[in-house]
Amino acid sequence: MTVGKTGYFTHRDCWLHEMGPGHPECPARLDAIEDRLLVSGVGDALERCNVPLASLAEIELAHDPMHIAALQGLTDRLEQELAAGGPEHRQLDTDTSINRHTFKAALRAAGATLAATDAVLAGELENAFCSVRPPGHHATRNQAMGFCFFNNVAVGVKYALERHHLKRVAVIDFDVHHGNGTEDILAGDPRVLMCGIFQHPFYPFSGDKDPASNMLNVPVAAYTKGMDIREIIEMMWIPRLEAFKPEMIFISAGFDAHREDDMGQLGMTENDFAWITARIKDIARRFSKGRIVSCLEGGYVMDPLARSVEAHLRVLADI
Repeated sequence: MTVGKTGYFTHRDCWLHEMGPGHPECPARLDAIEDRLLVSGVGDALERCNVPLASLAEIELAHDPMHIAALQGLTDRLEQELAAGGPEHRQLDTDTSINRHTFKAALRAAGATLAATDAVLAGELENAFCSVRPPGHHATRNQAMGFCFFNNVAVGVKYALERHHLKRVAVIDFDVHHGNGTEDILAGDPRVLMCGIFQHPFYPFSGDKDPASNMLNVPVAAYTKGMDIREIIEMMWIPRLEAFKPEMIFISAGFDAHREDDMGQLGMTENDFAWITARIKDIARRFSKGRIVSCLEGGYVMDPLARSVEAHLRVLADI
């Protein structure tokens, strides 16, 4: 691998987790991204990288061991029941379920984040994008929810702090939903600054009340347009990030704030995602040696998702 490269981390295990017919968080999301990168030629500019399974000890950096054991146990029991003619899925809440591949896919998604963190901190890559599922930013320390099981970004942040001994790490979350799980895990840690913008009131109906001092939450109303979001970011995020001087930046890259994505009601376009990425990249180059690890979160309408990821990667890779 060459310094200045953008790494691309994905694994076929991430396709095997699925939550039933018609569910919006589906394997086709990754297919849409792969197809777009092939047709656009952007994929040729990326360094495809191996994705290991995260170890249980690594997951425990961000999650309660009981949560991990419970999810593993549920997956194991489901596989046994399926062999005996049982159901393919087990519901955890109204919109989140598991199949027999979920636990491994979640370990692989977190493993992508960890491998990307290692490569970026080793200087083998300038930055990286993890095209993985299940997503992570709703997973709290001890609960799976909102399509999420392990919090990929929070695991990566804790790994960078505890294993690589960084002193200041920033998290940027521009998903249409508040990253309540990431906040649950990282709130109050002075080594972390989390900047999030999200539609409110909206699922998970959090983030607007007395956040910890290291959480810069910016709730915005439905139908807020991209130019307004850019202005908010310029006025609120950028000064805090400049003052914090992060040594590394993680991105919860949710693209469901796109105006064509009916999961939410914000008015962003792929050009807005490209602009946000460029502002983050400028901060990273000034304070973090360019070090960024971005992880896929939301985005549920295939064409705008694929176009938005392409725009995000074009900026990360300078193409």
